[in-house]
Amino acid sequence: MAEGKLHYHHAMPFGAEVDPQGGVFFRLWAPTAELVELCLEGDQESGPAIPILAAENGWYRRHLPEAGPGSRYRFRINGEILVPDPASQCQADDVHGASEVVDPAAFSWPDDGWMGRPWEETVLYELHVGAFTPEGTFRAVEERLDYLAELGVTAIKLMPVADFPGASNWGYDGVLPFAPDRSYGRPEDLKRLVSAAHARDLMVFLDVVYNHFGPEGNYLHLYNAPFFTERHHMPWGAAINYDGPESRVMRDFFIHNALYWLEE
Repeated sequence: MAEGKLHYHHAMPFGAEVDPQGGVFFRLWAPTAELVELCLEGDQESGPAIPILAAENGWYRRHLPEAGPGSRYRFRINGEILVPDPASQCQADDVHGASEVVDPAAFSWPDDGWMGRPWEETVLYELHVGAFTPEGTFRAVEERLDYLAELGVTAIKLMPVADFPGASNWGYDGVLPFAPDRSYGRPEDLKRLVSAAHARDLMVFLDVVYNHFGPEGNYLHLYNAPFFTERHHMPWGAAINYDGPESRVMRDFFIHNALYWLEE
């Protein structure tokens, strides 16, 4: 680790995690799938796939020595349909495409002693990354931070950045809550924006959506029926199962999402 630099990593039971000893751990909770296979980018839907043996309580886990940071992958469900990782941290080809393995240790945060600001100093600016600048990217927002600071803003609240279908969206139709939308930039671009904001004594808040998924790109119902419940309904259909049988994993999914944004 370089002097004066910090590397943050939030460990969680979901998704793909780089093994410091080499390779990648892949994890998927698919309690209603009959067969789960792992396909690295380049595999066709009818091509070879790597089987993942079911573990306890609906979990599928596999360590793949040949995978690493930047590897792109999807899961094949029941030998038929390829789906992204629901805990994907990067989606270069939108919500239907392959997920990318991200190594959080590759980003170095400056050890600047940032501790936030007192709440009573908060002057909040709600910001839509796609509409705030002509470019509509994290990097373009970063270039405008001095303007916000001069305006008297002390905190920016980013409207939801979780990956949504298409190139333009308010953010409330996100379906992959761990992946910043690729039209805004890569995960490291968001980290650079946060770091640059802190350097200007600006706080950063994230607007997150934990009560529904958007209508396009959500594949969870194909292999994870317990994720949703018919006991509660909302305009988007069946509600997320936070309070019924087998709901522990769903609660953990979103608890880890909040911790991932905060810690990493």
